[in-house]
Amino acid sequence: MTTSALRATDAPDAAAPTDTSGSSGGGRAAPLRQELRAIHALVHRDLLRLAGQRVHTALMLLHPVLYLLVLGGGLAALIPRSSLGVDYRTYLFPGTLMMTVQTPAVMVGIRLITDRESGYLRELLMAPVGRSTLLLGKCAGGTLTATVQGAVLLGLAGAVGLPYDPLLLATLLGGMILASFTITALALALAVTLRRAETFHTLLGVVMMPLLFLSGGFFPLDALPRWAGVLANANPLAYAVDILRRCVAHHVPGRHGTSGIAWAGWQPPLLLEAALLLTSGVIALLWAARRFSRPE
Repeated sequence: MTTSALRATDAPDAAAPTDTSGSSGGGRAAPLRQELRAIHALVHRDLLRLAGQRVHTALMLLHPVLYLLVLGGGLAALIPRSSLGVDYRTYLFPGTLMMTVQTPAVMVGIRLITDRESGYLRELLMAPVGRSTLLLGKCAGGTLTATVQGAVLLGLAGAVGLPYDPLLLATLLGGMILASFTITALALALAVTLRRAETFHTLLGVVMMPLLFLSGGFFPLDALPRWAGVLANANPLAYAVDILRRCVAHHVPGRHGTSGIAWAGWQPPLLLEAALLLTSGVIALLWAARRFSRPE
């Protein structure tokens, strides 16, 4: 997908009827079509990349699969079921889903920086659409590709003792969409402030692993020290993992090892957690769009 697909939005639509009434309705609709076509072009570009880089995609999926089957299988024999209320692999499954969507979502920020360094971003900015539209298209493409990869891992639900219940799979998919959007928006918010991909990689190495371990994906949050529990309450990944785990808990009886996110001993409702996660993603995307709209 090249910038010619975006520039084509500036051409008149031959199939559109001519407005002879003098109304400005058609004039207002044309810019909207241009913005939507630009978003579609960027999403299509990400899907083409996902389909063309099969080895890379398979390697990204291999990492969480090994965690689930090897680490989960080994620790399942050491951690008694009574301590978690469920098998450890069942407990680990939401965390591995988060690992699966995290990597492709974060890669969106890296691609934004590399596009800037290679000059491709400058060509994109020549398209007759707003800068915020280009950022929204990148966020939509990253969210979709991350969700697609997470959906592949849902095929292992039966291996960890989860039923292939359509409602369970649908709720897990919805949780992954929400988590993918938030992580992608946060990655873009970070990428628009940086100029070098090396800095982005270094910062991710310092930040992402602690955030993942403080998400409750590998061990219960109530087993953390109090100071770590406070950090977990401010961790977006912890809310995403808790949403996925509570979706599983509705279909698989058991304590699942933890009460999840707790504010002074009070567990917020599932919808409130989802609303907070969505709000944080929207705020990050709006801030990134405002920063990205500044002329360089």
